[in-house]
Parts: sequence; structure tokens; C-alpha cells
Amino acid sequence: MLNTGTGWGLSNPGPVIFWGAYKMKEKWVVFAALAAFSLLAVSSNSPAVDTRAIDKIRSKAVLSQQDLQVIDDFVADGVQELLQAKRFTDIARLRTIILSRQSTQSQYAQQFSKSTRKHITAALQQASMLPEDRRVKVTINLMMLIDGLGDLMLTNLSVAMLKSKNAVVRYWAVHSITNPGIIKQLNSGDATTSQLARAIAGKLKELVGSSKPETMGLIAQFAADARIPQAEQLLLQIANTRIKQYAAWKVEYELLDGAILKLLAGKITSGSADKSAVAHHFGQLYSCAIQRYVNGKDRLSDAQKQQLASVLVGTEDSCISKLLGTPQSAIKRAVEREDDQALWTEHNRLLGSDTKTGALPLKLKFKYGPDSSGKKRNGPLALPAPPRAGSAK
Repeated sequence: MLNTGTGWGLSNPGPVIFWGAYKMKEKWVVFAALAAFSLLAVSSNSPAVDTRAIDKIRSKAVLSQQDLQVIDDFVADGVQELLQAKRFTDIARLRTIILSRQSTQSQYAQQFSKSTRKHITAALQQASMLPEDRRVKVTINLMMLIDGLGDLMLTNLSVAMLKSKNAVVRYWAVHSITNPGIIKQLNSGDATTSQLARAIAGKLKELVGSSKPETMGLIAQFAADARIPQAEQLLLQIANTRIKQYAAWKVEYELLDGAILKLLAGKITSGSADKSAVAHHFGQLYSCAIQRYVNGKDRLSDAQKQQLASVLVGTEDSCISKLLGTPQSAIKRAVEREDDQALWTEHNRLLGSDTKTGALPLKLKFKYGPDSSGKKRNGPLALPAPPRAGSAK
């Protein structure tokens, strides 16, 4: 029996395991990046933000002008300490101190938001004048603070960092405008937040083609959860980008496609604006994963094969079974037995072939895109032949 490693286990396939593996990978990448620059940092004194004054006013029902100034002073001191801190433990402690002093009291919350916007903006401007290595570290810390604050008023600062040349800065900039708290606010339904959601979707669209899998996963989740028409088109763009990467044999981190397929399937079952297009992309992306697994088996690493096996089995269990309305297990059995012929037979039965429409297109009433003559196809596009041994990505 093939050991699928992380992701959906063959003996107990399920979306919870897959998402745990994906999140673990996501966190590992970020932790590794942060650890790398924290190890390079020189020691500094522990942060000394005085919280006594702000703690005295947090429970007050009505705040005076002097109280509001206390909030501003606290945020100013905290952000300035964060700007100067160099040890990873100090940085994490400072973020915790700042974030833990938020409040839902109206006056307090309004002033806290105003102050964080003012002082983080100033800190980013100061950071831009630092040497590159230090600038990157400080900017990442400030993006992580923004992410924790979850304030829509700070999204413009994150959007400005989406074009950073540093991948970790871009990751945290994307994270801070796509985290669940921000999406919940964007989905509130009023005209202002809907406009902001559309603007964010437009900025994220520009990143899809150049993003690494960790960032792509964040964008995909935003595209699935944001309640604007542009979000579904963003999700289709992500799926199409992955399909193109499969066709070029340059796809990275195949496990991500289990998440994308799950999000596409969710759109199909929850009432997509363009169900046919979403279903088409689902079928083609799933086919790409199967084709890569079968045709690239002799050229892919063990980790790549395990990730693909996890995607194949997990998608069958979590998505195909739900979309067709009956439990499916033929792909799981074929992978367990390493029976490529059985796997390919099931691929054609589910997704279709040149000569026959598959069960999924029949059930969901969709056709694949046109062939070279302009006619709609019965089955998904075939991947080009894989590159020579040792050169597959």
C-alpha cells in the first residue's frame, strides 16, 4: 500500500487531515523564513512598553481627551519599540502587548484604530530608509502586526506591500488582507466594504501568476469566501494558472491543488454564478493531477508522488462523492494497488475522454473547452509528454 504521508491518508481519507497538512506546510514555510532572519539579528534589550496608563482606562465607559491621548501614546511607544526590536522573542512579545490592548468600547476602538494607522504608517516610512536586510525584517514585523489587528482601515498599508520584492513580505501582506477576520468584515454587505473587497480582489489578481503556493493558497481561500462576483473569477484564474503549470510540468507543491479542488467543489454545490465554468476548471485540474501522477511517476520525487496520491484520494472522497451523490472509492483502490490502468480507466469514467462524456460532466452539465477545431471536448485536455528524467518539477 502506498504511504501518502502528509495530506489525506489512504486508510482514513478526509478533508480535515488534508487541511491540517496544508496549514502545517503554510506555517512551516513562514516559521522557517522568520527563524532565518531572527537568527541573524543581534541581541537587544527587552522591550519596555509601559502598559500601566492604558490598563487604567480600558474598562472606562466614557473616555476623556486625556484618555484618548493615553491610547495614542501607548500605540506610538509600542510601534516604535517594534521598529527598534531585533530579537525574535522581543518582537513577538511586543506584538502580543499591542494586540492585547485592543477593546470593543467605541471611543477606545476608534482611537486605537486611528493611532495604529498613524504610527504604523510612520514606521513603514522609517523602515523604507533602512538598509535592505533590516528594512525587510522590520516590514515583515509590521505586516504581522497589521495582520493581528484585523482592521480594515489598515488594508491600504498591506496593499502597498503586495509589490514587495521579498516573498515573505508579500506573504504577510496577502495574509493581512485575506485572513478570516478581514473577510468577515468585507462580507458585511455595505457598499463601502464591497468596494474595498473588489479593490483587494483586483490587487490579488495581479499576483496570481507570480505567487508561490503558500501565497496562492491564501488568495484561493479569499476567492472562495469573499461575497463579490470578482472573487469567483479570481478562483478560476488560480485554477487556470495551476492547470498551465501542470501543462508545463512546472507545478510546485501539488498538495495545494487538493485545497483548490475542494474550494471549486464548494462553489459548485453552494450556487456558483457560473457553475459550468467552475465545474470545467474542477474537472480539468483534477485530470491534470491524475495525469501527472500516472505519466510522471518515473520522473517525480517520492514527496511529489505522495502529495499527488493524497490529492487524488482526498478529492475523490471529499468532492467527487459529494458531487455525484454516491460514495466513490475506485481511485483510492487504484492508488493503493499502484494500478495505473485502473486509475486511468476511472479517470475516463469520471471525467470523460475523447470519445465519451464522463459521469461528472453529465451530472453537472458542462463541457470542456474547445479543441483545435473549435469544438467542445468530451474529455479534459491531455498534458504534454513529461520532460526527460530528472528535470520534472
